[in-house]
Amino acid sequence: MPGLASAHPLGEQLPAVYADDALTLRFVSGLDVVLAPLFNVLDCLEAYFTPSLAPEDFVDWLADWVGPELDGSEPLEARRRAVASAVALHRLRGTVEGLARTVHQAFGARPEIVESGGAAWSGRPLGPFPGDPVASLLVRLPVPEPERVDPHRLHAVVAAARPAHLPFTTEIVRSGPGGSGPFDPPHPSHSSHPSHPPLPPFPLPEGR
Repeated sequence: MPGLASAHPLGEQLPAVYADDALTLRFVSGLDVVLAPLFNVLDCLEAYFTPSLAPEDFVDWLADWVGPELDGSEPLEARRRAVASAVALHRLRGTVEGLARTVHQAFGARPEIVESGGAAWSGRPLGPFPGDPVASLLVRLPVPEPERVDPHRLHAVVAAARPAHLPFTTEIVRSGPGGSGPFDPPHPSHSSHPSHPPLPPFPLPEGR
């Protein structure tokens, strides 16, 4: 780093007998050039672990630590946001909110999610089970320019953030006026990528 001065020059820390020795002072000043970047890093160490301030190469290194859903093609600011929010998103992994936030972070649009789960309570026994017995997940991403979104990237992001056992389908549609209209299940002609066939209904015991 040309021109970077050491915060702790070695010449100032030598015994007084060397204070007037020009050769010695010139010699240790060469070591100051070597040590200055190290002192600079240590003095600013907190900034290196702050995603909004860290150098670009260090942001990518931090990403290896916290595991955000990145493919390396995102702009620097998007990578900074992904690293900063990765730990919080890991706490929500496998939930509808966690999936929605992960997709929004990767593509800048809030997805529409339909899934087969459900929750209910009943004051009497033998009530109907909530949700759909066939496990499924549909993630629909409305964006202004669907042709600019990589459907394989969306598929990979959803695959990483969904519950591991849940089969899913993704769809990219046009948002705004003249968009997709009512929310319908994806047709094979759309940019859809089913991960695997839906699971069969879970058999229920007789007399439930």
